[in-house]
Amino acid sequence: MPCTLQSLKLKALYAISQVFDRALDLEQSLEDVLRVLSETLSMKRATITLPDRETGQLVIAASHGLTPEERGRGVYRLDEGVTGAIFQTARPYIVRDVRTDPLFLDRTGARKVEKGKISFLGVPILKQGAPIGVLNVDRLFSDEVSTSEDVEFLGIVATLVAQFLSLNEQVNERVDTLRRENVKLRTRVLDERGDYIVGRSAAMLDVQRQIERVAPTRATVLLLGESGVGKTLIARLLHNLSDRMVHPFVKVNCASIPETLLEAELFGHEKGAFTGAATGRAGRFEEAHRGTIFLDEIGELPPSVQAKLLRVIQDREFERLGSNLTHRVDVRIVAATNRDLAQLSEQGRFRQDLYYRLCVFPIRVPPLRERPDDVERLLNHFLAKAARDYRRVITLAPDALGLLRRHEWPGNVREMENLIERLAILSESGQIDRRFLEPLLEHSATENAQPDWPYPAATADMGGTGGTGGMAGMGPPLHDTHTEHAGHGGGNAPHAESHPTTLRDIERNEIIAALRRNGWVQHRAAAALGITPRQMGYRIRKMGLSGLVAGERARRGD
Repeated sequence: MPCTLQSLKLKALYAISQVFDRALDLEQSLEDVLRVLSETLSMKRATITLPDRETGQLVIAASHGLTPEERGRGVYRLDEGVTGAIFQTARPYIVRDVRTDPLFLDRTGARKVEKGKISFLGVPILKQGAPIGVLNVDRLFSDEVSTSEDVEFLGIVATLVAQFLSLNEQVNERVDTLRRENVKLRTRVLDERGDYIVGRSAAMLDVQRQIERVAPTRATVLLLGESGVGKTLIARLLHNLSDRMVHPFVKVNCASIPETLLEAELFGHEKGAFTGAATGRAGRFEEAHRGTIFLDEIGELPPSVQAKLLRVIQDREFERLGSNLTHRVDVRIVAATNRDLAQLSEQGRFRQDLYYRLCVFPIRVPPLRERPDDVERLLNHFLAKAARDYRRVITLAPDALGLLRRHEWPGNVREMENLIERLAILSESGQIDRRFLEPLLEHSATENAQPDWPYPAATADMGGTGGTGGMAGMGPPLHDTHTEHAGHGGGNAPHAESHPTTLRDIERNEIIAALRRNGWVQHRAAAALGITPRQMGYRIRKMGLSGLVAGERARRGD
């Protein structure tokens, strides 16, 4: 008998040792250890219970002989039942008969169907003498073998499991370290290219730290801040600093798409799902598979779509409009808003459960007026950018610089970039003084303070590289259409003092003409004008043309 028992032990230990080369897959490897015990010994059921990092309770991390439902019920306080007693005392515990021991809770319900006597024992999983988990099993050996043999051998297995857990922890720590180093290297590259945060105020350095911390994770991020602070560019940074950077970055402006089309835009549709759906089409979530989807102006999401978005966030699955086929996606969600979602949820205008799902990692991007230390650095950045884009070197006289330092910047960094672009085009001399600057600054402030598009709260970042939140542009620079047309006049560009709205009128007329020439299709009109679809959408709302565009599209049957 001893010889047979010894050979069983050696066989089991040898098989367990083969599992160690799969340390990265923790759950599967632990279950393989338990499977070995079942196949080589007389064990029917077993669990490895570990503390949950979030709740602090003991939960079943791996099991054998339990259904998923039974395993899910295996949750214990640190002072509860046999498992809690083993974890607290760091000593083995033997249950001679599970029917009579008061500490045996049978929380999983796995033994209710059996009427005979069942012995149960558990040992602590120790690391440097401190418990880090519990290994519980029904009898390992046959009834002819003493329970002390069970406990002794189970202690050896628990030691191996502890080493395995320690190895897995070291691997994960190393992976996390490499990810952090990778983020720092990417950050340095982006910074050297001028594609990273320009502002160096304490507020923006805090934002930078949050970006670098959350970027390599899968966590959903909610960007909060006023229009023009740079939420769009931060969303792109989160993507570029993550492992998903080689996959799509898909942007969706929830306020710019009619409610009747938004569901189909996000989740796709099948042929015939609605009038005009001549073919099936994948939605934006499918396009973003394995990448990042950026849901801008999430506060404008209609209630009919909020429930479906909640399901995607929770389960990463959805159905296209007009289909019962479920699609699964692996996508990282970044959302942005300039509205108070907590208040909206309290008012019943935004689902509270969706708000909590979105607000896993909120980042507030402060307005420019809260970080005056960044003003001069940003001005220098945009002056240098204008010199590259327009081949015009302009400088600010001391009185003009003082005026800009005192300005409230209601349009934030986007307002600043647009202002510098106008200066580069309209100025006739290389130096800008206060007299030339004041009318443009007043006009810019009026535009930002009193938007004329019919979306009073939908003012999140819209303009290309504008609104970088203290960041350099990532992608082609935003060229306002009106400034480009002003450039056609050579050196005869009108002064802003005498005709403060002429350029705006020209821009509006050109936008309408381009839309008409291109069948009122925004992205085609944008390409014709040499701007991005996002910039076109911004101008359409800014000029109050949304109703006109929607009406013309409806008239054409689009």
